[in-house]
Order: sequence, then structure tokens, then C-alpha cells
Amino acid sequence: MAETLKDKIIKALIASKQLKEKDIQDVQRLAEQKAISFDKALLERGLINEEDLLSLLVRELNVPFINLKKYKIDPSLQEIIPENVARQYHIVPLSALDNTITIAMSDPLNVFVTDDLHNITGKDIDVVMSTDSEISKTIDNYYGIPTETTVTDISKDIKIDDFEIVSDHDETADDNVVDESERAPIVRMVNLIVKEAVKQRASDIHIEPMADAVRVRFRVDGVLHDVLTIPKENQNAVIVRIKIMSKLDITVNQIPQDGRFKMRISNKEIDFRVSLLPTTFGQKVVMRVLDKGNLSVGLSELGISENALAILQEAIRKPFGMILVTGPTGSGKSTTLYSIINELNTVDKNIITVEDPVEYLIEGLTQIQTRPEIGLTFAEGLRAILRQSPDIVMVGEIRDNETADIAIKASLTGQLVFSTLHTNDAAGALTRLIDMQVEPFLVASSIVCISAQRLCRRICPHCKQERKDTDLILEKLNLTDKFKSGITLYKGEGCDVCRNTGYLGRMCVTEVLDVDDEIRNLLLRGKSSDEIKGYARKNKEMATLWDDAMSKCIAGFTTLEEVIRVTADE
Repeated sequence: MAETLKDKIIKALIASKQLKEKDIQDVQRLAEQKAISFDKALLERGLINEEDLLSLLVRELNVPFINLKKYKIDPSLQEIIPENVARQYHIVPLSALDNTITIAMSDPLNVFVTDDLHNITGKDIDVVMSTDSEISKTIDNYYGIPTETTVTDISKDIKIDDFEIVSDHDETADDNVVDESERAPIVRMVNLIVKEAVKQRASDIHIEPMADAVRVRFRVDGVLHDVLTIPKENQNAVIVRIKIMSKLDITVNQIPQDGRFKMRISNKEIDFRVSLLPTTFGQKVVMRVLDKGNLSVGLSELGISENALAILQEAIRKPFGMILVTGPTGSGKSTTLYSIINELNTVDKNIITVEDPVEYLIEGLTQIQTRPEIGLTFAEGLRAILRQSPDIVMVGEIRDNETADIAIKASLTGQLVFSTLHTNDAAGALTRLIDMQVEPFLVASSIVCISAQRLCRRICPHCKQERKDTDLILEKLNLTDKFKSGITLYKGEGCDVCRNTGYLGRMCVTEVLDVDDEIRNLLLRGKSSDEIKGYARKNKEMATLWDDAMSKCIAGFTTLEEVIRVTADE
């Protein structure tokens, strides 16, 4: 009987004394239980790393190894080895010369594959080695994902029963498009998009009509990724289905619309905020995924540094005053505020919020949605709130002088007020309020604490690697004097878990300014935000956004590139 790849691996590992008989039995048992190959089971048990295993195989089998990342494949080979054949046999065609085709495969001893390929192509088959994961990635990149398919094909494996729209809605319209939108394939299509977004930890779903198709993208860790292409003929049905779920008027197509719906997915309730915008090729849909589970983890799980967290925790326990969270759009301000409110949400507190829009619906809170078209602005909502005897007030955003003035006066009359502001750093929020015509003495008296923040991507733990060029990078950035020689920086190589980005999840980078009497004096004397920031750094040891990001980088949580991206203005 011909010697298999498994036999070769076992023999080589026993010869090098890297494997014992008990290890072999354990690995074989794992391979059988999980229905995976022996070499994959070896890697999963951690008995050998992939690099060493490849070196061993190349040496034992005398088969060349190729790095597919660096190999450019001739598109004409798709005519010789079509996509269905490449996927079935898990191979990549590399070249065709005279009567020989060279292919890359992960098990070069599998003669059945080479025999079948010889019969299919009528050519001799020459084999080189590559890893399973590289072959999968290369097949996807080389052949791509087919776009000319029907919704039925795309959604055939999704069960409608896996999903439930929690809130009921009336479906009184009998338009043909509505009938089309309620057909099982369309329902499955929308469910597939929603389910996959939740699975991939997406914060937003973008459904974008184009000239000849509809593109679906997910925003994961702040970056958009292409996911799916829907045939153009199903565009209206998919959009109408989403409108029905969101209780929106299906006959309106020429003006923007906003709605929301809630779905129960695998016994977990998730809110979706829906925005529709008319474009050249139809209505674009953006769905914000609002998972309340992210708020229940508490402030301590947001990645805020220990010192900054201590200042925040002390500030939110004060009986009155104003606490501001600042940063650009998409920096996680709302999540931080909701996490704080969640910690304070007890039966003895009357907590009222005024928001535009209400993002998370939280039990125990009185939440008001602004409606400027009927005069219910932030300022008017805030005035009404103060007549409701609140203990804690959350204003979604301070946008104008009137809102700022009312919020600050509320914080001086016994309420704890939380809000957000768009400024680059913490000290800048103080001078921004004065620019909005709020009296400096009111600002100085009311503000307790300001937290400026950004969201920074975490290095994927599954493909995290030490950087070999740390000293060189620090030298190029003129940071050698600031950091000791010998520190190690890290990066993610990219793997299937993180979609080859090298990042998985995000964390807060924060700059927390504790407003003391000296800062109040500086403000009253008309000092600039830079002078206030300089005082806080020198006398209060405040860590700036750059300081906090670099400490997380040196601790191995993120990369230097990510630090520079999120704190470029520092």
C-alpha cells in the first residue's frame, strides 16, 4: 500500500523525537472526532507550528513549497481549470507549459486528485505545496465570488424560522412589489444579510444600488468590507421588505426616510436603525446594528485605561454637575454614555434622555426622540425634562447655544447632566462652550469631567506577531528618545478569523480631564485650551490621546499604524 501523507508526517516526527506514541493516538482521535486531516489536528493540538510542519513536509516529500501571496496567476488558466474543479479538489492552477499543468495543493500525496485532474484536462499534472488557508484565499481572490446568481441560490440554506421580527406591523398594501418582497427567497435574502452582519460583528449594513447590481457592505471595526452582490432585478423587493420591517411608507421613494425594527436572532434581541436615501440608481439603505449586549459589559470593559477609568468613576458618582464625552463621529461616544447610564440605572433614580435619534431602547429610562419639524428640539426637550424632576439627564448632543445654556444651568441646579460635543481633545470642550456664547463662569462652575476619545482597532490574537523592525520604525518617526530601546511592537499577519485585516475588535483610546479649581481659574482668566491641556499634563499627569494610544501599542494591544491613524492630530 502506498504511504500516505499522514504516515510520512508520523515517521518524520518520531524520527526527530518530536512526537510520542500517546501524542499520535491523541491527534488521531481528535482528527476523527472533528473530521479533519491529521496535519490539521497536529496544528490544533499545538504539537507543531505551521512553519515547522511545512519545512518537514517539503524535506520529506521533496516537493517544492510556494508562497501563493507573492505569485501572480495567469487569468487564462481558468479556462483549463474552471472554478468548480478548483474548489472541489482544493487546488490552484499556477502555470501551463506544453502538455503539463502545475498546481498547488496542500496534500501532494493525494494521487486521486492528480489522476482526476489528468483525466479532466488531458494533461500531465505537476505538483507544488502550499497551505490550506493560502489555497482557500487564493481561490477566492483568483476566481472571485460569482455575482450572476439568483436570490434563491444565495439564500437557499437560510431558514426563515431562525428569525423573528419582534414588533408587529400592519401590511395593508397589496402592491405587486410587496407581494414580491414577501416571497420566501426575498425574506431569506434579508435574513441572510442581517444574520451575517451580526455574526461578523458589523456595526452598519450598507445596501447600495448601482447601475447593474446591488452591493452589500458591512462596516466591521470601523472599516467597510464587500460582502455580497444582489441581482438588480431583486433591488426593489429587498428594499420594500426592509421598509415593511421598519414600518415605513413603501410608496415614498423620493425623500429620505428613517425607521427602526427589532429582531430576535438565536434568542437574542437586536435593534436595527434604518436610514433610506434616494440616489441615482435607487434608494440606498444603511442599517445600524444596535446590540444592547455591548452596553451591559460596563465601563471597565471598554478598554479605558486604569487612571482614566478611576477619574470617570468618581465623576459619575457626584450628585450634580456636567460630564462631557467628546470626539468625532464614530468614535464611540454614544456607547460610552449609554454604558455610564446603564451603571447608574437603578430604581431610585429618575433618568431622562433627549436624543436624535434614540439609539438604544433601555428599560428603566425615559427616552425622548427630538422632532424639530414640530418644534421638539434638544433645547425644548430639555426644558420639558427639567419639569419632570429628573436626577440624571442625558442630552444626545450639544449643538447650539440654547441647548448648551439650558444643560449647564440644569447641572448647577441639582441634576447630573451627560452630553457629547464634537471637539478634538478634552480641553477644547471648555473653550468650545465659551465660543457658543456660554458665560465662562457658568462653564467653570458646571463642568466636572471631560473625556475625549477615539476608537482604536485591536490586533487579532489569532495572528499576532512580533515586529522585527521596531527600532527602525521608532527611528523613522523620531521616537527613539521617548521609548527605551528593546521594546517590542506587534502586528497582525492576517488570518481567516480577522478577514486578513490583522485586527479583531476595537478599544477606547481616552484623554480624561478632571476639572479642578486651577483649571477653573485658567478658564476664567481666558487661557487657551492648549494652556489648560499643558497644565493638566504637567500638574495632573493627564495622559493625552497619543499617550494612551502609545501605552496600548507598547502593551501589545494595537499597532503603531493604528496609533498614528487615530491620533494624527496629536
